[in-house]
Amino acid sequence: MISILVDHWPAFWSGFLFTLGSSILALIGSLIVGTVFALLEISERKWVRIIGRVYVEIFRNIPLLVITMFFYVVIPMFIANVNGFTAGTIGLTIYTSAFIAETIRAGIEAVDPGQMEAARSNGLSYLQAMTHIVFPQAIKITIPPLGNQFINLVKNSSVLAFVAGFDLMYQGNLIASTTFDTSNTYLAVGLLYLILTLPLSYFMRYLEKKWA
Repeated sequence: MISILVDHWPAFWSGFLFTLGSSILALIGSLIVGTVFALLEISERKWVRIIGRVYVEIFRNIPLLVITMFFYVVIPMFIANVNGFTAGTIGLTIYTSAFIAETIRAGIEAVDPGQMEAARSNGLSYLQAMTHIVFPQAIKITIPPLGNQFINLVKNSSVLAFVAGFDLMYQGNLIASTTFDTSNTYLAVGLLYLILTLPLSYFMRYLEKKWA
């Protein structure tokens, strides 16, 4: 495995950077989109709740590869060309956001309803009460499941390999096809994924303990 890493380090490093970049963009995007749709799901207005629920149910139940291929194949046919990296990152963002929305919604609903009632009785609007009182408490509750979603996101970034996204898995496939040393190649790929996911896992555990 070491010799494979050394001999093909530029390719592995390039794939590592593409995977890292896609993961960071998708993590930020999915957290923002997921939070928005979580708030829609618990809105006081029924039609807003329906919009949030429809989004979550659709994208949570469609395979990530299908979503990615839609942006890579279908969108260029009718709108504009989308490269593999962009298609994979968008697909990853949309797919993960549906799970994050459910996680945050559950966290918000786990907060004592009396918190919202007390905030409203003291003159805060629904949005103010949600932003300053309920949501901060919900985030503490959702740290462990959110950490799992973030780690899954990094691992799911391997979907870029199917659309020539130049990620770790894509580079690993190229190296394995030229060297025919599949076992050592994919061991090296797995090691590099661990380098990405383990620090994230420990960081989320740190936040969980800090905010407990």
